[in-house]
Amino acid sequence: MAAIQTRTSAAEVEKQIDGFIAKFDPKMQKLIREIRAALRKRFPTAVELVYDNYNFFVIGYGPSERPSEYLVSLAANSKGVGLSFNNGSKLQDPHKILQGSGAVNRFLRLPGAAELKRPEVEELLDAAVAQLKVPLPEKGNGYCVVRSVSAKQRPRRD
Repeated sequence: MAAIQTRTSAAEVEKQIDGFIAKFDPKMQKLIREIRAALRKRFPTAVELVYDNYNFFVIGYGPSERPSEYLVSLAANSKGVGLSFNNGSKLQDPHKILQGSGAVNRFLRLPGAAELKRPEVEELLDAAVAQLKVPLPEKGNGYCVVRSVSAKQRPRRD
C-alpha cells in the first residue's frame, strides 16, 4: 500500500527526494538531478508532484497538486530517464519524436539534459503548456509535494 504524504517543509521534502534519487547508480543520479534542474528552470512556477512508485521514480510538473493537470513529468527507472507528456496523444508532433501508442500519454527518452534544449523538444514543451486547461501561475515560485511512496519497488540499479 502506498503512503500518501502531506506537505512538509521544503528542506524535509528535498531530503526525502535525495533519498529517492540515491537509490539509483551515480550516473543516473546525476542525470535525474540535471533534468530536474532544467525542468524546474523551464517551469519555475509549477508544482512538482513526486511519486516513488513500484516501476518508476516520477516528478510531474503542473499548475496545481492535481495529477490530472500536470503537463510533463520526469520518469526514471534503472534503464534511463524519460520525459512523459500528459495528453501527449493530442500534441502536434511534426518531427515524429514522441514514442508510445497509448490513448493519452507519449514520451521521449532523455540520454542527457541537453535534449530538453533541442528545438523540436522545446516545441513540444511549448505545445504542452498551451494545451493546459489550467495555466501555470504567471508569478511566484513553485513548490514540491511528495504524493506517494510505494513500499515495494523494482530495483533502481542494474
